[in-house]
Amino acid sequence: MDSATAAFVAHRNLLFTVAYEMLGSAADAEDVLQETWLRWANVDLDTVRDQRAYLVRITTRQALDRLRTLRRRKESYVGPWLPEPLLTAPDVAEDVELAESVSMAMLLVLETLTPTERAVFVLREVFDLEYDEIAEAVDKSPAAVRQIAHRARAHVAARRPRGVVSAAETRDALEAFQRAVETGDLQRLLDLLAPDVVLLGDGGGVVQAVPKPIVGADRVARLLGAAVGRIAAVGSLLPAQVNGYPALILRINGEIDTVIAVRIDDGLITGLYAVRNPEKLSHVERETAVSR
Repeated sequence: MDSATAAFVAHRNLLFTVAYEMLGSAADAEDVLQETWLRWANVDLDTVRDQRAYLVRITTRQALDRLRTLRRRKESYVGPWLPEPLLTAPDVAEDVELAESVSMAMLLVLETLTPTERAVFVLREVFDLEYDEIAEAVDKSPAAVRQIAHRARAHVAARRPRGVVSAAETRDALEAFQRAVETGDLQRLLDLLAPDVVLLGDGGGVVQAVPKPIVGADRVARLLGAAVGRIAAVGSLLPAQVNGYPALILRINGEIDTVIAVRIDDGLITGLYAVRNPEKLSHVERETAVSR
């Protein structure tokens, strides 16, 4: 293996994670890695002082270009857009900061940032890059990057889940959901729903899903109640580790139909995320490695 290939392989999981956290799409992150490799293969390694930083810089620039294209694509997306779920290894949950950064809840918060804010936040807060390194990656001055980082940090802090949510809390909530589906008893689940809970369903116009957010515990519970009988009759819910946290995978006739993740604040479910778009389900068939 030549030096360029060895360096790329050594940092591949990190580069994928950078791209995925910027894009919320595994498919687009893989495309960014391909573009990164093509550029990296033509670099004179003798001129590279820090291979990791150089590779992150290429990846960030490619992801920024892709993010702007992705935003235009989302404008014509049918129904709510949710990040592409990843089946992750159990050890991801042991790195609390990494698990939170790839969680469905955090990726949706990152969607509210501008592309440059998102890049700066991810590189600084998740991967702990120096401001000078980030400045080179986003073509800004270090002083401007500090201001962007401060603004992005405040924006995220106002919208991220309140407090650190343990895997056990998430697992308990999902077990209650699973029991409600299997027994038809929605009261236990209703007890876990926050009054302002939001249910988002992503079918991408390919399969049926709620066309707009469903808000409020009563409305969400009624919708789930209508779906419980069908799910129990034809499908099975199985626990899985998705985006660093416990989740549920609904299989119908052995095929993955829906990935269900939750956001929890102060012990209550404030977000229910159901990804049904078949184009987004390929990365829950096998584990995807993420790292910092």
